[in-house]
Amino acid sequence: MPINIPDQMPATDTLRRENIFVMSESRASTQQIRPMKLLLLNLMPNKIETETQLLRLLSNTPLQVDVEFLRIHDKESKSTPQRHMNSFYRDFDDIKDLNFDGLIITGAPLGQIDFDDVSYWSDIKKIFDWSQKHVTSTLFLCWAAHAAFYHLFGIKRYIRDEKISGVFKHYRRKIHDPLLRGFDDEFWVPHSRFAQINIDDITNHPELEILADSPKAGAYVVVNKDRRNLFVLGHPEYNVTTLDDEYQRDLKAGLDPKIPQGYYNNNDPQELPLARWRSHANLLLNNWLNYYVYQVTPYDLSDFEMMTPWE
Repeated sequence: MPINIPDQMPATDTLRRENIFVMSESRASTQQIRPMKLLLLNLMPNKIETETQLLRLLSNTPLQVDVEFLRIHDKESKSTPQRHMNSFYRDFDDIKDLNFDGLIITGAPLGQIDFDDVSYWSDIKKIFDWSQKHVTSTLFLCWAAHAAFYHLFGIKRYIRDEKISGVFKHYRRKIHDPLLRGFDDEFWVPHSRFAQINIDDITNHPELEILADSPKAGAYVVVNKDRRNLFVLGHPEYNVTTLDDEYQRDLKAGLDPKIPQGYYNNNDPQELPLARWRSHANLLLNNWLNYYVYQVTPYDLSDFEMMTPWE
């Protein structure tokens, strides 16, 4: 089944060139089914790149998904045309009285800034709290996961001495959770960040459970016990070239970055990167939409009541 996004979005042409089924709004309106209503809060500077990465994953689900895009503020972006933002993004005041099946909140390049010093911290806290009453399941990615741990559960992060960057081996901790259905016992995930959560702080919290982690990268997939919130502390959405783009950017900036681990063929930046995470990235998004959203969300979102996948 397809994702339903505006025909004019730059991601639409990109996905269609990849033979991904993107349905027009007019065609979707004639179908006699209730699509999943998904909201995407995009905190990354290059909105178009992040949209395409996430839509590529969402398009691989058998469910029809209507995606709306949310911005944290209407200030002009340095990396995305304002015309694009005004055309495709909504403000929080526009949606605060609505309910959604799912919400995805992306990472943000704020890994070395204290949460209280983030210019939109009060706005993001408001959306975190709103999501607990208006969304069946919320997926927090990377920085958003760290921020949600801090705001919702009081878990603090720490700043690493050096950035963790690369593709790392991960392991399932809980084999039979539906979210990891179809996963291999070990799988690979890209990471790129300075911040880290102490894994013991998550393990010892009574409301949280780690489903998958890495000896080198730490906790990766974390859920709260009622499965209302999913925390993904990595970047399964990354394109094959994303880590290389970051590495080359940091080289040009004179930051002397380390070569991303487990990423380039023969660990040589002159050779092609290895994409080893696509299948599990697709599985993760598919399983989330199916088991944590579709199976439990109410048919009529105007009659919204929070449920858990285990009821």
